[in-house]
Amino acid sequence: MPRIAFLACPATLPGSPTRRPDAFEHDLLFDAIAAGLAGRAELVGTDWRAPLDELARFDLAYLGTPWDYTEAKDEFLERLAALEGAGVVVCNPVEVIRWNSDKLYLRELEQRGAVSIPTLWPECAGAAEVQAAFDHFGCDRVVVKRRVGAGAIGQDSFSRDNPPPAGWRIDQPAMIQPFLGAIQSEGEHSFIFVDGRFSHGLIKQATGGDYRIQSLYGGVEVAVEPAAPDRAAAEAVMAMLPFASPPLYARIDMVRLADGRLAVIEAEVIEPYLYPEQGPEFGGRMADAMLERLAKRD
Repeated sequence: MPRIAFLACPATLPGSPTRRPDAFEHDLLFDAIAAGLAGRAELVGTDWRAPLDELARFDLAYLGTPWDYTEAKDEFLERLAALEGAGVVVCNPVEVIRWNSDKLYLRELEQRGAVSIPTLWPECAGAAEVQAAFDHFGCDRVVVKRRVGAGAIGQDSFSRDNPPPAGWRIDQPAMIQPFLGAIQSEGEHSFIFVDGRFSHGLIKQATGGDYRIQSLYGGVEVAVEPAAPDRAAAEAVMAMLPFASPPLYARIDMVRLADGRLAVIEAEVIEPYLYPEQGPEFGGRMADAMLERLAKRD
């Protein structure tokens, strides 16, 4: 029976003393895929930093919840490359992860024709860059994000009336975007794809006056059947991914612009949470796609 590694980290693995409060997402995702694989393959949760000889014994490595990779991107990429070199099927492949690990990929998608959010790309962002962004975008509020980051960690939002405090700075490559009110009024649309095919959709909504929609900040999710134009917008982004074959999994996150179109926020193909509770068929679809990849290897 094939053995599949569900790569995780101490912040998400069950029983860890440093487990994050949103690590229940690890459990939901793991259980859904394990149920889909039942009787056909064994799924094992393991730290992506486990000894290479232990990880190399697996047939396939799925990037489940290695949520600390953003603090060790180069080490993470090297580990995935080593696993591929040892003959393990890594999903998604390291070439996909490398492309997606810096949010500068969004600029490439825009050049390919994706409906996008206007963005500035400072190598580091301080108060002066934020003030300049207000004028550049002609807006009163902006969001500042790390280019290598996940889960809104390290993210800030400022307005003309509430600018950055003295000395504030992100000392790493950043991105600045105008704040879009639809994040709070409608929410963020997520479209889940398995092996390039649409699986299910949902809307993530912030609570308590926050704008961040992640569960870590109290966000909630509602399953939806996307309207045809919205689904087509997400499928168009999928078609723009610069790979010869579709990734095993992808989550396209989008937000509504003032003209009614959906713009891409992220094309998540590293370790996105894939919301199995909003897609009852997801676990079986993922399991089938994993086993198909193993069959092609053999």
